[in-house]
Amino acid sequence: MRKSIVAGNWKMNMSHVEALNLYKSLSALEESFPSNVEVLVAPPYVYLNELNNIGKGSRVKVIAQNCASNESGAYTGEVSASMLRSIGINSAIVGHSERRHVFGESIREVTEKVLMLLKQNMQVVFCVGEQLSERKGGSHFNVISDQLQSVLSLEPSLFEKIVVAYEPVWAIGTGETASPEQAQEMHSFIRSKLNEVYGKQSNQTRILYGGSVKPNNASEIFGKQDVDGGLVGGASLDASVFAEIIKAAG
Repeated sequence: MRKSIVAGNWKMNMSHVEALNLYKSLSALEESFPSNVEVLVAPPYVYLNELNNIGKGSRVKVIAQNCASNESGAYTGEVSASMLRSIGINSAIVGHSERRHVFGESIREVTEKVLMLLKQNMQVVFCVGEQLSERKGGSHFNVISDQLQSVLSLEPSLFEKIVVAYEPVWAIGTGETASPEQAQEMHSFIRSKLNEVYGKQSNQTRILYGGSVKPNNASEIFGKQDVDGGLVGGASLDASVFAEIIKAAG
């Protein structure tokens, strides 16, 4: 059995006090979380160290939203994997749709970030996803297959550190809706591509769904065979709402 993950991506939201209160509120609810669900939150960089220290012993683990593709040097504004590791952060999101499409990160750059995190023995929440034009044009499977190349050349021992998150970018804020069946279809495709390289090992890889998960649709989505939890955006900014999504993954 794969242990489910529900991860909250806070993106560029909340003041210091708001972030602190949200984390404390969520941690206060952790006794109600199913034992078979791993809970992660990804605050902005400036809150990582404090929240990680506050959360020692908590089930709500703090991860990073991103990392640099370089180890060190003259890269103003960047934060390296080794810096994250030095403050006790053990996992980071890489290749999020906003990083790919808003900031123009290439597959090569995403690959370099994956390698930087693995060099620090960190878990990678590796995002893939297609845009509306790609879905409507019928190229969505090819897009996902291309993006997956960033992790398909890893040694099996390194691939164990990979968690995949599928984001149907076409169904986030567009008025379009991704059904649980469409989620399962793509998750099954992703697992089949992993299986071509890693065989039975791919059966242990967690694949998360990142398309506007809410308490009213979480149970149906998480109930699909190849969906192992969710990468949650806006709904993770409310502790009680996020807690209901976590419970749905149990």
